[in-house]
Amino acid sequence: MDNSDTPSRHVLFLNWRDTTNPEGGGSEVYVERIAAELVAAGHRATLLCAAHGNAGPAETTPTGVRVLRRGSRMTVYARAALTCLAGRFGFGPLGRRGLGRPDLVVDVCNGVPFFAPLYAGRPVLALVHHVHREQWPVVFGPKMARLGWWIESWLAVRLYRRCRYVTVSEASRAELAALGVGAERIDVVPNGTPPVTGPPLPRTPHPSLLVLGRLVPHKRVEIALRTVAELVGELPNLELVVAGQGWWEQPLREMSESLGIADRVRFTGFISEEEKHAVLSSSWVALTPSLKEGWGLTIVEAAARSTPTVAFRYAGGVAEAMVDTETGLLVDDEEEFTARVRELLADDVRRKAMGEAALVHAARFTWAATGARFARLVTQVAARP
Repeated sequence: MDNSDTPSRHVLFLNWRDTTNPEGGGSEVYVERIAAELVAAGHRATLLCAAHGNAGPAETTPTGVRVLRRGSRMTVYARAALTCLAGRFGFGPLGRRGLGRPDLVVDVCNGVPFFAPLYAGRPVLALVHHVHREQWPVVFGPKMARLGWWIESWLAVRLYRRCRYVTVSEASRAELAALGVGAERIDVVPNGTPPVTGPPLPRTPHPSLLVLGRLVPHKRVEIALRTVAELVGELPNLELVVAGQGWWEQPLREMSESLGIADRVRFTGFISEEEKHAVLSSSWVALTPSLKEGWGLTIVEAAARSTPTVAFRYAGGVAEAMVDTETGLLVDDEEEFTARVRELLADDVRRKAMGEAALVHAARFTWAATGARFARLVTQVAARP
């Protein structure tokens, strides 16, 4: 990335999780890969996130990103405000003797924002992966869901009215515009895809499906379980790998037991990059039954291993992460989901052709290109008074 004419900036990312957090997911991958690309371009990047038992209070990643862990999942918002305010007066990790004040604050709004315009004293870029309208009632009770949606859809839109936004898909851009964010203030910078470094691996000898991601209710892994229960009579050797971790794992295990498919479902828990490469490469079809995704990182990761995906058409950015009928299949309801999975498992020729097209499609999305687009945005926004 050519940065010879670009002044070096210190960019502070506010995100309640990092990739080492047990609840970390695609949003955290995006933030840290973007931060790493900014460092490679000559900028400095700091991530302030919640503390957790898997890591210490501070560290520098191998890519040069400084990570500050402050507070818990609930208190990280207040700790972020206090840390930024202390930095404005020359104290704390963002003070004169520490990392120094940022030139730009990237406020990662995962439903609840950090309210950075109230205290940052620097230009703020609001990073929104997708709007959470459908997820609030799935994850929370009625009162909390109403409060969360009011914050996201009304309060935040007004608080960030002077800020630029960045999101990962045109679908999310349209959702933000529908809430009242001016479309001219929204930039789209899609996810990249890490290069495949592992060796080519064969497909499993038996029909196999994969769900990769956090185990939380709105990922709707239940649909994949019901699909297996529907098909196992026709395909007695069918296997579903559920790769990932999360607090919803036990209900999913109980459901697989109640459906009588516990011996057909393998829960892996957390997997390493090498293990992820193995399951993405060996599976016949990847499944993304999620209610909403800003982009569809796992869809492109599967595509990079020539593995097609079945997902829901209405689930936000997934429709941009694949080319329907060419690199995967988009469906409208659960009945169609099961039917299309059945068709792909039965049609070796079509499945292989989709996989080959998916591999070509995935090559379009690189973190270097994504980082360059984000770096240009940083330069523009940080230059504002």
